[in-house]
Amino acid sequence: MLQFAELMSQTSILQNPIARAATPIVKWAGGKSASLAQISSYFPKNGSYERYFEPFIGGGAMFFRLQPHESYLFDLNESLIELYQIVRDDVDHLIQALQKHHNDRDYFYEVRAKQPDTLSPVERAARFIFLNRTCYNGLYRVNRSGQFNVPFGRYKNPRICDVDNLRAASDALQKAHLEAADFESLLSRAGRGDLIYFDPPYEPLSRTANFTTYTSDGFTSDDQRRLANVFRTLDARGCMLMASNSSAPLIYELYDGYHIHEINVRRAINSDPDGRGSIKELLITNFRPVL
Repeated sequence: MLQFAELMSQTSILQNPIARAATPIVKWAGGKSASLAQISSYFPKNGSYERYFEPFIGGGAMFFRLQPHESYLFDLNESLIELYQIVRDDVDHLIQALQKHHNDRDYFYEVRAKQPDTLSPVERAARFIFLNRTCYNGLYRVNRSGQFNVPFGRYKNPRICDVDNLRAASDALQKAHLEAADFESLLSRAGRGDLIYFDPPYEPLSRTANFTTYTSDGFTSDDQRRLANVFRTLDARGCMLMASNSSAPLIYELYDGYHIHEINVRRAINSDPDGRGSIKELLITNFRPVL
């Protein structure tokens, strides 16, 4: 286990103070927007690591907060990665495509029914944002065939096209490497001094708490074990590691011997309204932060 206490700081963690601030462009279950201030106090200070890796980018709240000079962002959700690539490389045409969408129930189901492979990359990206902003509770869920199946959300005035934030996100992504890949791909890329933040689908606290259908394959307890093995391999290599997860007994077991920090966070996106609110989560590090 690494000892990086001298590298930690309670000060601002922004890597690029010149860049405009950006926030997530999509809602994402398990996203870190509500807990950024709390979790960011555990991060190493500016300039204390080489490259930044995030293999479960999701909504990207931590990435947009950090805005590292060099980053590698992965996710198994190919549609999500394509969206970020379009935001990075063709944001003007994406904005034009988004401005054609409007919040209407019948129109929502018309767009949802479209086959993504019949659309251009820009049209697919605009469809992704539109459905995300107007569907029920901002969930992203697909069936076994990979088809988006969340119902209409009935919002009065959702912000479908946030031009300023899309341009800020495009700026932040300019030096980001984006790839649809499994987290094990880190083993061939990350090295000593790199910072890696794992934010996988959480291990369920109960059988009814499971929500892992961001892709049609889900994320199982066996995947959690694979992830813990990757964590230990990268630890031995000299990487700086952080991982968020639930407080399920399996997670305590898998990361025994590391620094396990218990934090209380508020969850705003949950398919069950009773599941929203403050809940205990874990932040695992292979270094001891100075808080």
